[in-house]
Amino acid sequence: MLKRKLWELLGQDRASTPAARWLRYGLLGLIFLNVVAAVLGSVRALRQQWGAALDAFEAVSVFVFTLEYLARLWSCTLDPSVRSPILGRLRYALRPMALIDLASFLPFFLPFVGVDLRSLRVLRLFRVLRIAKIGRYYSSLSVITQVLRGKKEELVLTSVAMVMLLLLSSSLLYYCENVAQPRVFSSIPATMWWAVATLTTVGYGDMCPITPIGKLCASGISILGIGMFALPTGILGAGFVEAIRGGKQEKGVCPHCGKALGLVAGQAIAERPEPTEPLQER
Repeated sequence: MLKRKLWELLGQDRASTPAARWLRYGLLGLIFLNVVAAVLGSVRALRQQWGAALDAFEAVSVFVFTLEYLARLWSCTLDPSVRSPILGRLRYALRPMALIDLASFLPFFLPFVGVDLRSLRVLRLFRVLRIAKIGRYYSSLSVITQVLRGKKEELVLTSVAMVMLLLLSSSLLYYCENVAQPRVFSSIPATMWWAVATLTTVGYGDMCPITPIGKLCASGISILGIGMFALPTGILGAGFVEAIRGGKQEKGVCPHCGKALGLVAGQAIAERPEPTEPLQER
């Protein structure tokens, strides 16, 4: 009975009861407050003044997130896809969202198992990653995953093309500038930094071609970079439009006007002009 109640509160994708909704709102608020506390804790003046309060809030948050994770892990066997008490829970624990839940509190406990604290100071930065837990409570954020899965072939193709362009441009500039600037363009891997900065239109200026042929090649590479990096943007933009329209149709909402499909159909029937004169038989 308790396991099913916990699964209804935490394990479902969408809140089905008022208690589950309020619990999700509370966890969302706690996540946002943790991110704010992690950001403010990096300010030395605030850390010196409010360090004890921030540490206490951190301990309370870790306690809540740990209970949430253990409750999910215990009640996950009620999921139709998780039946085995051991292997099923192990597969559930290896899911992306479960790993995010684990990373939100695990670094807090690592120093207590005898690990050197100095080597784990960087793990305190993982507190900011708790904002990734929001994806569990906002179903709208699942659109990002849906778009990435739907456009994975196009994204892989454009990624391969960008890697090829990166290798080609860095090799070309290396052979053009190595003789004139042997220390700056010392190797193809070193020239890749220039290629990345140029293809992304950042252009830091720490590596610049000085030969005429190098400047000519760099101009062409810069123009190609603008078009090449615009491809993933267009693919993702089209994917988001398709996902939003598809979601509205599934919910019975017109993707153009935002009204319910039944209301739109009824309005169209009501506005249909009726014949003014009866049809005459021939």
